[in-house]
Amino acid sequence: MYLTRFRVNTGRSDARQLLGSPHRMHGAVNMSFPTPPSREGTGPRVLWRVDRNGTSETLLYIVSPTRPDLTHLVEQAGWPASDEPGWTTFGYEDFLTALQPGDTWGFRLTANPVHNIRHEYVKEGERTKRAAHKTPRHQMDWLLKREETSGFEIIRKPEERRLLPEGDEYELLVRDQIPLRFRRAPEKAGRNDVQITKVTFDGRLRITDAALFRRTLTHGLGKAKAYGCGLMTLTAVQGKA
Repeated sequence: MYLTRFRVNTGRSDARQLLGSPHRMHGAVNMSFPTPPSREGTGPRVLWRVDRNGTSETLLYIVSPTRPDLTHLVEQAGWPASDEPGWTTFGYEDFLTALQPGDTWGFRLTANPVHNIRHEYVKEGERTKRAAHKTPRHQMDWLLKREETSGFEIIRKPEERRLLPEGDEYELLVRDQIPLRFRRAPEKAGRNDVQITKVTFDGRLRITDAALFRRTLTHGLGKAKAYGCGLMTLTAVQGKA
């Protein structure tokens, strides 16, 4: 497994087109591998996420079973004339293997929190419709419901740090809710339109099941993984909670 970080040059028009279309970015990421990524879903998959750290830095993160070659992205959305390397790839396997139950980490996750709804005119047994969670409270609940099956738990705040009577008990921040509508095929409209809502979670977690958690980091969490959702990354935190 590999973790790759690529800095996007937002001053280039091609870069802005990529950032404006998850479908285009999905294609550009897949072109980083000589063999197309598997779609079977049984093994680790290619995951990606774009982080916008203010106005000065936009980063593309990729987690993949094989090492990517981002030469085409440097030429399209980077600094091709620079002496600095266009991207950095780290071996991820040793890091994943070292994860243990009880370890505490800071994390960031961009996801597509959705639920199934049934309109009043839909008969019992008929297909329900997938809809995005709209409020931070419901988006947070979506993630909390996936803790046990994903191998982690969100750390609770000490009572003296809770600002509200309820709803503020976790080390979890919901931010950057971005509704997106785009086309799988740019020249076609209508049925090819895709609608997702990206939400970024920042917080602190504790590993409860290392095997399940490794799967979460390498298989992704939630829907719309092809479009920049599902990738969780970790950062070291001081001390234990």
